[in-house]
Amino acid sequence: MLKEFKTLIPMVKKYKYFYIPGFLSLILVDAGELYIPRLMKKVIDYISTNDFSLEFVGKTVGLIIIIALGVAIARFGWRFFIIGASRRIESDLRYKLFSHLLTLSSSYFGKTKTGDLMARATNDMRAIRMASGMAFVAFVDATFLTIAILIIIFSEYPKLAAISIIPLPVITLLVLLTGKLIRKYFKAVQEGFSRLTENVQETLSGIRVIKSFAREDFFQDKFFKTNEEYKNSNMHLVRLWGFFFPLINFISGISIMLLFTFGGIAVIEKSITPGDFVALIGYLTMLTWPVMGMGCTVNILQRGAASLSRINEILQQEAEIKSPETSSKFIPGGNITIKNLNFSYLGSETRNNNAGILEEINLVIPKGSTLGILGRTGSGKSTFIRLLPRLLDPPAGTVFIGNTDIRDFELSELRSSIGFVPQDTFLFSSTIKENIKFGKPDAEDSEVMKMADLSTISRDLDDFPDGWETEVGERGISLSGGQKQRIAISRAMIMDPSILILDDAFSSVDTATEERILSGFLKVRKGKTNILVSHRVSTLFHADTIIVIDKGRIIQKGTHKELYEEEGFYREIAILQEAEA
Repeated sequence: MLKEFKTLIPMVKKYKYFYIPGFLSLILVDAGELYIPRLMKKVIDYISTNDFSLEFVGKTVGLIIIIALGVAIARFGWRFFIIGASRRIESDLRYKLFSHLLTLSSSYFGKTKTGDLMARATNDMRAIRMASGMAFVAFVDATFLTIAILIIIFSEYPKLAAISIIPLPVITLLVLLTGKLIRKYFKAVQEGFSRLTENVQETLSGIRVIKSFAREDFFQDKFFKTNEEYKNSNMHLVRLWGFFFPLINFISGISIMLLFTFGGIAVIEKSITPGDFVALIGYLTMLTWPVMGMGCTVNILQRGAASLSRINEILQQEAEIKSPETSSKFIPGGNITIKNLNFSYLGSETRNNNAGILEEINLVIPKGSTLGILGRTGSGKSTFIRLLPRLLDPPAGTVFIGNTDIRDFELSELRSSIGFVPQDTFLFSSTIKENIKFGKPDAEDSEVMKMADLSTISRDLDDFPDGWETEVGERGISLSGGQKQRIAISRAMIMDPSILILDDAFSSVDTATEERILSGFLKVRKGKTNILVSHRVSTLFHADTIIVIDKGRIIQKGTHKELYEEEGFYREIAILQEAEA
């Protein structure tokens, strides 16, 4: 369990000046509480001597009130410092987790569900906060009070103390026995919460598809089953915890019963005073909390360890695509050169088994030219263009910009010089203007309007209720497919990148709008490198060079005119699309 908490050590050191005054406040609270039974003892013994003085009692009660007030202030102190430190640790750890997630490659998110990541960033963080706050409080409280109370009662009432605490070690044994079970059940609860979050997130994201297919009942049943599993996981933990605390209270009650029995006899026999008896009851009652506090500490730490193990799983993940330790400076422009490129998602060892995605790609894209790419679905077009900004990592010595291997560039420099409009258009839940400015946050409104005119999204301005300030909703749900694509084109164009890639970016746009966008696009992008991927020959007509990819290989290359006159896939598609038009 302790190895999981190594992640928190630097953060605890960072906030040690919170823990130190918090610790001192805790000691003051405990010292005040320990002194009160002694004052009660004095008052009761004084009253029982028949030498009653209201002044003495009043002074003692006043002192008790002052101590109680000091205890209250110190209690606020430990809450402010220790719980405050745990909140800061939670915030730092969440930031560390989020920052680490941003460094991970896209392949990690392809195999990890968003709902699970959300659960770890929220629910698991709460358990870790408790482990770094309340667990510390319970441990210090329990340790200090246990030692102090045992010293007091054994030094003053050794026989009664020895008899009264006989049942208490049983509580310690119970704590040790149930600790692993608590961690196991709590981890199951956290994983159940992850599945529940995944279910809800996926359902809400796909709500339009669900309604289109009238599958609400299916997803309702699916949620019911996931919710039941989560409830049952919680019930396992609740049953264990519900059995644990009453049992501790019962065992503690046996201690009090033993004290009443033997302590009462001692008072009758006058071997101890009534004040001693009351003080001993007070101390023994106080001793019950430290013993239970140990149980709380173990429970909270086990929960925290279970959650930290889930967080550490992410933090231990390493990015598959990284910047080099010593990077070359990226110089905009230069030819893009592809040499003997072979790429497989499954690893290089599978290429000989026809599992390759790209095979023997050799190509030069001159600086300032426009390359068109055509191919069947699944032929490797999108894979090829994702290698250029290293969204996928090409083998060393295969892809160059200028004379430099792209693996030698700082990732941020490389990617910021490449504008990219992917097939699956993603818009942020913000305004239309903010989505366009995402490519250049400091862009002037005039630049935004210019790019909006270029992509023709400006002609839809009157259709938006709040103009450019219209919120597009999650993933741009309030917009049509064509509107989303045109906003994405504006977002990439406003960067004015040295290389611009459009991956089937006109699939939801009619041919007239596409022609209008392309005519303006080519004027603005003159002298800069462009790559157009499309299923439409009309999109590729303007390219300086067109390649046709099939089964991961370049099977044709040339201008539109050359490929149209040559027998092959390009000519077949061109004639078919002309007939459809």
